[in-house]
Amino acid sequence: MTENQPVEGWRPRIVAIVCNWCTYAGADLAGISRIQYPPNVRIIRVPCTGRINPFFIVKALQEGADGVLVSGCHPGECHYLTGNLSAKRKFAMLKRFLSYIGVEGDRTMFTWVSASEGERFAQVIKAVTAAVTALGPAGKLVKKWQLLR
Repeated sequence: MTENQPVEGWRPRIVAIVCNWCTYAGADLAGISRIQYPPNVRIIRVPCTGRINPFFIVKALQEGADGVLVSGCHPGECHYLTGNLSAKRKFAMLKRFLSYIGVEGDRTMFTWVSASEGERFAQVIKAVTAAVTALGPAGKLVKKWQLLR
């Protein structure tokens, strides 16, 4: 997936899978506060990042997402005690797998954003968008059944 170059006027498609209690509330605060951030991010709200199946991220990349952000509560602030730490461990293993199959590291990112950090949420979205834009469009991951043909 590294052959792709940035295309002028192109905006990356980014999927953000975020915790309902912290990051989603931070995104809401950013919106209420009218803090500007790139509009090319689609947010998927989950009860806890610890419940994210790593295959959700793979599926997003298979379906054409150029980047995926996973963001949850800060350590020690998880409403489900250790869900955010579980998500961080799963994400680290998934990132190694994606690297092994040729997906650039900056296409997937993990962050912590609390409910009171609307400005930080906007900064994270800007950083993710800039990193993915620098990589250029991603090719879709090949689906298993396409390999069997």
